[in-house]
Amino acid sequence: MSSDQPATGPSESPGQTSSEGLLRSSGVTGSMTLISRVLGLVRDIVIARLFGTSDATDAFFLANKIPNFMRRLFAEGAFSQAFVPILSEYRSQKPLEAVQNLIGATAASLGGFLFIITMVVVIGAPYVAVPIAYGFTDEPEKFSLFVQMLRITFPYLLLISLTALCSAILNSYGRFAVSALTPALLNVSLIGCSLLLAPYLRQPELALAWAVLIAGFAQLLFQLPFLARLRLVPVPRPNRDKEGVSRIKQLMLPALFGVSVSQINLLLDTVIASLLVTGSVSWLYYSDRLMELPLGTFGIAIAIVVLPSLSRHHAESSSQAFSETLDWALRLVVLIAVPATIGLLVLAEPLLITLFQNQNFPVEDVVSSAGSLRAYAVGLLAFMGVKIFAPGFYARQDTTTPVRIGVIAMSANMVLNLLFYLGGWAHVGLALATSLAAYLNAGGLLLMLKRSDIFRLHPGWPRFLFQVLLANVTMMIFIFYGSGSWSEWLEWSVLEQVVRLVFLVLAGIVIYLAVLFATGMRWSQFNR
Repeated sequence: MSSDQPATGPSESPGQTSSEGLLRSSGVTGSMTLISRVLGLVRDIVIARLFGTSDATDAFFLANKIPNFMRRLFAEGAFSQAFVPILSEYRSQKPLEAVQNLIGATAASLGGFLFIITMVVVIGAPYVAVPIAYGFTDEPEKFSLFVQMLRITFPYLLLISLTALCSAILNSYGRFAVSALTPALLNVSLIGCSLLLAPYLRQPELALAWAVLIAGFAQLLFQLPFLARLRLVPVPRPNRDKEGVSRIKQLMLPALFGVSVSQINLLLDTVIASLLVTGSVSWLYYSDRLMELPLGTFGIAIAIVVLPSLSRHHAESSSQAFSETLDWALRLVVLIAVPATIGLLVLAEPLLITLFQNQNFPVEDVVSSAGSLRAYAVGLLAFMGVKIFAPGFYARQDTTTPVRIGVIAMSANMVLNLLFYLGGWAHVGLALATSLAAYLNAGGLLLMLKRSDIFRLHPGWPRFLFQVLLANVTMMIFIFYGSGSWSEWLEWSVLEQVVRLVFLVLAGIVIYLAVLFATGMRWSQFNR
């Protein structure tokens, strides 16, 4: 279907379901997401160099964390996992009018609920803020600024959740590029407000909060023309499809906890970090952002493409294709996550020095951020694994199993947080606890997929793992000796730092791919 053709009923082709189609869709999504992530990196560089680490930046990062945490629950997490399988079923089995009614009823239900939540939080922000930012309560100015920022940023939840509804529709109809490019608008807004609005405010960091709200409107409006071409603009239509909305709610309510365990863990890290020394919230933020670069560019891109495909395979009762899709996704995750992890572990300080270090982000901040970056990097493979294993259940409309596993993982994270906090590991312990809990979550999901015979490892894994291991060891040796002592990087100019970092990254990628090719791996293996 071309981008200008309207959506049709059940006679429409189900779309690309082959591995080649999935790889192409993942490539498009990853490319668009990469643009957003690069802009996100520029955003973080601008924020770090302009604002550094302070009480005000800690307040903003925590205030922004709350709507973003809930966004992962209501938008990218539980909502998408519940909505896409039902939408795929309607798309393949019912006429266009039924699809429109489902979308309208969902928009009315989701939008109405989140509007009420938003109003409650905005009005009651001083009370809502106490348990979230308890560590700020003994500093009245810092706490007051947090409350002010929370009131500005929280409406973003409503706007971005409606944007996520639009994205889910576009993804289900194969329009991956539009939704993948949408997050770039947030980065553009943050960069623009940091440079243009901040100098005119009494509290410059407030520009960051206003940027989030502006971006919410921009992201929602950006997607509407593309939905209009499909004749699927989510105009609220209360009670037009009670049965469909009811099914989505049944899937979504338990999924609110299960699919977003990693986000809940990250939120707990941030809340506990508010009890630590000033800068802890910011250190965790910058570490998380660098870890999110590979996770968001590749892990989420693969997950976005996999869910609609798995939902179609389940609707068509094609268990073999379902398992093959999961196997394909897992191989791509291993292929990408392992070298990304090694790169973050070895180049932690050079990355932070090159991107952020200046008078507002001194060496002490570099060292502190590097510790939590390495702790987060250890869990990258698990974070990506959860992104593809959870859809294996939600595509089958099974929300119970991920919830059970999620409860176990989150409980373990809480215990580890407490142990590491009491053990004096500070913010690094919080990041490490999140990574270890992610492995427990991913491992539990994988085990249940195999036990239920939903997923089976397909032939070729031993050879594949040997090729990946050899390529990563070779790459690691190169970048370890090529990077030298990180203290040397402090003596170089920014240009020298950038040139050396780009060289190490690009040369490392070339070496990694060359070893894979030399040992017999071919790209065609991923688009059978």
